[in-house]
Amino acid sequence: MDIFYSIVDFFAKGGAFMYPILVVAAFGAAIAVERYITLTRMRSSNREAWARLEPVLLKGDFDKARELTAKDETAVSRLLSMGLALQGAVRRRDDVEKAMEETMMEIIPRLQKRTHYLATFANLATLLGLLGTVAGLIHAFAAVATVNPAEKANLLSASISEAMNCTAFGLMTAVPILFVHALLQTKTTEMIDTLETVSIKFMNSLAARQTARTQSHLELVKAAANG
Repeated sequence: MDIFYSIVDFFAKGGAFMYPILVVAAFGAAIAVERYITLTRMRSSNREAWARLEPVLLKGDFDKARELTAKDETAVSRLLSMGLALQGAVRRRDDVEKAMEETMMEIIPRLQKRTHYLATFANLATLLGLLGTVAGLIHAFAAVATVNPAEKANLLSASISEAMNCTAFGLMTAVPILFVHALLQTKTTEMIDTLETVSIKFMNSLAARQTARTQSHLELVKAAANG
């Protein structure tokens, strides 16, 4: 209970700017939790989807791969479904690559959604803390101007101590938000790199199958010519 009363006393002495900082902290925490849970789930589901699709692609069974991606809504399946759809309709590698790049451009903003707000909230919390401190110091100096000279030192010391609470609370809010922002950015970058790797592996498997088809066709032509 002593800790609880200490926190309440610390908050109460920080002045009016403690409340907007608290609102920023609440929004930052909500976004951080939502993004962390969402990205963690997406990362897990993408891994499971790729574990099912990779052996199928290595075998060159694109029809089976189409069936698997059609039933799945993960980012990996969405990316591959576009490439697989065009694989059966066109022969040019560039067309497939461009279509998959377009799908990546649709997926990436969803991965980065709302994460950039955390950096803004961290800066806002810091600035609100400094603003609260400045406002508190102005109030303190205005107050000591009208009191007894013997009380000025004590009043000024107490007022400055209370004003600094606002800066401390702003920094206590900003530092964790910045840390979580960096963590979420790292997770997002890893997911984007994974999708790019998946795209490259798919294109390599597609090229391998086309090469195998070409060699098979040449062997049939040679056999026919020799026959």
